[in-house]
Amino acid sequence: MQYKQLTASVFALLIGGAVLGQSYQSATAASTTVGQINTEQRQVARQVAALLDRSHYLDKKMDTATGKAILADYFDALDPNHSVFLQSDLDEFNQKYANNFADYLKRGDLKAGFDIYQRFIERSHQYYAYADKFLKSPVNLQRGDSVIMNREKLPRFKTAAEQQDFWQKQLTFQLIGMTINQDEEKNKDKFLEENADKYNAKDLVKNEKRSPSEVLAQRLKRQKAQLERVDSDQIVETMLNAAMAAYDPHSNYFAPVQANELQIQSSLELVGIGVSIQPDRKNSDYTRIISLVDGGPAARSGQIKPNDLIIGVATEGKTMVDTVGYSTREVVNLIRGKKGSSVTIRVKAPNSPDSAARNVTLLRDVIQQEESGVTHRTISLTDSQGVAKKIGVLEIPSFYLNYKARRAGENYRSVSIDTENALKALNAQHIDGLVVDLRDDPGGSLDEVAKMIGLFVKSGPLVQIRDNRGNIQVYQDEDKGEQLYKGPMTVLVNLGSASASEIFAAAIQDYGRGLIIGSTTTGKGSAQIQLDNLALGSATLTQRKFYRITGGSTQNKGVVPDVSLVNIYEGMDFGERSMKNPLEWDTIRAAPYQPAGTYTPELLQAINAASKQRQATNPQFAYLSELNQIRNQEDDKKQVKLDINERRGYRKALEARTLAAENNRRKALGQAPYSTWTAYQAAQDAELEARSRMKQAERPKLAETEAFVIEAANVMLDALHRQLSKTP
Repeated sequence: MQYKQLTASVFALLIGGAVLGQSYQSATAASTTVGQINTEQRQVARQVAALLDRSHYLDKKMDTATGKAILADYFDALDPNHSVFLQSDLDEFNQKYANNFADYLKRGDLKAGFDIYQRFIERSHQYYAYADKFLKSPVNLQRGDSVIMNREKLPRFKTAAEQQDFWQKQLTFQLIGMTINQDEEKNKDKFLEENADKYNAKDLVKNEKRSPSEVLAQRLKRQKAQLERVDSDQIVETMLNAAMAAYDPHSNYFAPVQANELQIQSSLELVGIGVSIQPDRKNSDYTRIISLVDGGPAARSGQIKPNDLIIGVATEGKTMVDTVGYSTREVVNLIRGKKGSSVTIRVKAPNSPDSAARNVTLLRDVIQQEESGVTHRTISLTDSQGVAKKIGVLEIPSFYLNYKARRAGENYRSVSIDTENALKALNAQHIDGLVVDLRDDPGGSLDEVAKMIGLFVKSGPLVQIRDNRGNIQVYQDEDKGEQLYKGPMTVLVNLGSASASEIFAAAIQDYGRGLIIGSTTTGKGSAQIQLDNLALGSATLTQRKFYRITGGSTQNKGVVPDVSLVNIYEGMDFGERSMKNPLEWDTIRAAPYQPAGTYTPELLQAINAASKQRQATNPQFAYLSELNQIRNQEDDKKQVKLDINERRGYRKALEARTLAAENNRRKALGQAPYSTWTAYQAAQDAELEARSRMKQAERPKLAETEAFVIEAANVMLDALHRQLSKTP
């Protein structure tokens, strides 16, 4: 197949290692006194400022207004919950530096940023001193007053007294949660010990002997220790990332340590478990898993998901380390180790209690992006007319490409090569339709997505690229009408489908080549260049935006499915639309193209209605919908009463509702229900542990995830039947 090459999205470079780079929001670590500013730091500040001023896609000048925005982002980077700085601190520094902050950066003058950082250190020490004193005395867990934990959108405190009142409430709330979690953990430990033979889970027993106050005090000590370890490069990283964030969420600066991480990742080889992590945006004490490296131990386990929070790590032969309050660098150091050695990570879903966390034991391995890659299989089902159908399933974890091997002229694997081979194998089985599964696919190479689209469409434009000067290129499929798969198809997407995944889904939708099924995608419609020639560290810079052949952008808006399924990420702060300063959605002129087919509004309405009926009676979708509602009851932006009895009652109600959802699912499937919440938790932990030890080929598909594949196939067959019978 001939095609015009597309420059690779930087995401393809970033998905291959254990850490994407510490979020600028996470910079809570610093020395007690700010270090000396060196020549390289001044020079890289000038370089980054010049790149943003002259070369960013937005073509936005770094003027006084931009400088004020950068300074505001810098304050938020250091203090995202608006609980460390006082309003008087912001007033003071805005008066001193706001009007000239952009000029400072363009001159490489970092003194203002370092002065602000010093104040951050001082205020942080005040907090730790207050917390240390507070936790040494008995804490009343039945106060009766309330607190809002998420202060991201709230004003900063005017007085130290107001601030300390919040600190006290915050610490009390944490102790309430930890006390409840510890009680539940003790119940689970007892259950597992009494049922050790049944669950084979002695290693899952925590046996925590410390009091909640002692555990929290240890967490705070770790945070304070971070405060004393940061170097001046990290301060510069935080400052320059604030500048980048004022332009868009995907332009980033990486200090030398982080730049080295990127080099490791781009080499496609690293000993670890294969997760990309960064501090949680809502609470930087937690470490969030952003994506999984396809073929890595974490992905192979099937028990670790994007968006999970890491709260503990245990290396081989050692006890679990509580990582709440650890920096991403420290978490990475705990996770990495020798090939073949084991590591256990403790993870939980967002907005879930720590007691709902699960332990997953993995064997460290050499992480190679293309180790696993595309997989294919077939499923059998019966259509609405009672006719048996064989449906191919193509699972694409990312749009991977071994750039290094390709440049060296060596044999290499890529998603398009593997997909081509998979389609040939499926064609040989005479499948009746195809489901392309792009759920949680983070994207990758634009070269590869261009090739991939060409396997399914006859000819025509594939994607449009607009640069920062307004120049537009239309990339064409130039294989002279070759089309490897011509049959009916659907593309399965969700909020975790991003970048190149969205280009593929959009092209299939625009050509009418197949139906898009699932939930609206991430909405990352930008592409970045990698800059490795800076005076210090490296950077990514947004310089282009891609557009559908219809002229519409996927940026911010994403790809809206033709048929909606349950959104497992409903209510989560996840995707482009939840990020700060995303590029806007817009349109350009459409590229001339010939649709392969059409789905009329009447047909789409009919198949959506039929799908909703099937979902309503499907135990898996009913279960997932209920979990969404349960999870979204927790809102840290609302007032929460500081009373352990009320909080325990609230938690018990959530647990009862969760257990009921699980048992309803089990009853519908003819399985025995769990007698108690503790029994359910123990069984889940044991099952997850057992699955993690299976080889990928041996591990059965989870019923709740397979339900999406089956429904996508049913929608495709339903549409095909209605089209052939000429009924809507």
